[in-house]
Amino acid sequence: QVHLVESGGGLVQTGGSLRLSCAASGRTFTDYAMAWFRQAPGNEREFVTAISGLGLRTDYADPVKGRFTISRDNAKSTVYLQMNSLKPEDTAVYYCAARDSHTSRHVDDYAYWGQGTQVTVSS
Repeated sequence: QVHLVESGGGLVQTGGSLRLSCAASGRTFTDYAMAWFRQAPGNEREFVTAISGLGLRTDYADPVKGRFTISRDNAKSTVYLQMNSLKPEDTAVYYCAARDSHTSRHVDDYAYWGQGTQVTVSS
């Protein structure tokens, strides 16, 4: 099993920044592609960004491209989401996810999930 623990969510003003962290345990971290998804009330869980096991490939959803950056520190078994220029529409619960394969944009492709952390962007 892979256990994921998220942190770093909170309240920020429009235009501000936050950095989310997701610490993984239970398996060899470099075997897993990691991703961030988000879900606002009443909405589907949507893809935000993903990174391959060695960090050589990244993928970003259009609404966050140029504003968000995913990275990973395999020595710490941790993936990060740096969020800049935040907008109210970024408000959601953000989830970390893992799969033992290449990156994907699809919720159903990820076997392991964190508990979610709330990000609220005030206008």
